[in-house]
Amino acid sequence: MGVMDNITNYLIQAAAIFGPMVIAITFHEVAHGRVALMLGDHTAKNLGRLSLNPIQHVDPFGTIILPLMLALVGAPVFGWAKPVPVVRERLRSPIVGMALVAAAGPAINLLLALLSAILFAYFAPQIGSFAYYAIAGSLLVNIFLALFNLLPIPPFDGSRIVRPLLSGSWGERWDRFDRAGLGIILIFLVLIPWAVPAFDPLRWIILPAANWITQTMLHLATILTGR
Repeated sequence: MGVMDNITNYLIQAAAIFGPMVIAITFHEVAHGRVALMLGDHTAKNLGRLSLNPIQHVDPFGTIILPLMLALVGAPVFGWAKPVPVVRERLRSPIVGMALVAAAGPAINLLLALLSAILFAYFAPQIGSFAYYAIAGSLLVNIFLALFNLLPIPPFDGSRIVRPLLSGSWGERWDRFDRAGLGIILIFLVLIPWAVPAFDPLRWIILPAANWITQTMLHLATILTGR
């Protein structure tokens, strides 16, 4: 009976995280496209990628399979969607504009996290287990998604946010570095920690920041709601 209870609890948590994950990733991608449109690039709009319909943005592995697997093993939950296409050359002030487009995704996730914290503080004494996990999941998923994307590693948004700080040959090298980004992520965030458990940059960098932001938002939410 204990084993079945544990399995049921894991399934409830995974199911409760799935919805917030899809919403977080959808808003993240739409925010990129909306800011790109404001800055002069209509590519995402013309391709129908400004819709809040998750089907337009879902990547089967990055949006569904990977987050559920991470949730089930108790690891930090993150994922990705199909990237919203942005043509840098169509933006007003392409390099700075691309940084603003990139920053829009993490920014909307932090806003969603704050809204989730407010809901959690207001309704926590009255909600059932599934709703509890869903609201808590929304808070954590949005924080982790924002923090992962703020890492200055291509193809994360953070790499594009720091790009305006680099000029001349440094900027050109950074652009070339962008093409190798996915391989670097897999090596340093997945393969090396798997082979050498003592090397765990996610727990060194992401978890302390996530814990601090979570506690800060919950404290702010209790002030705003008076709970």
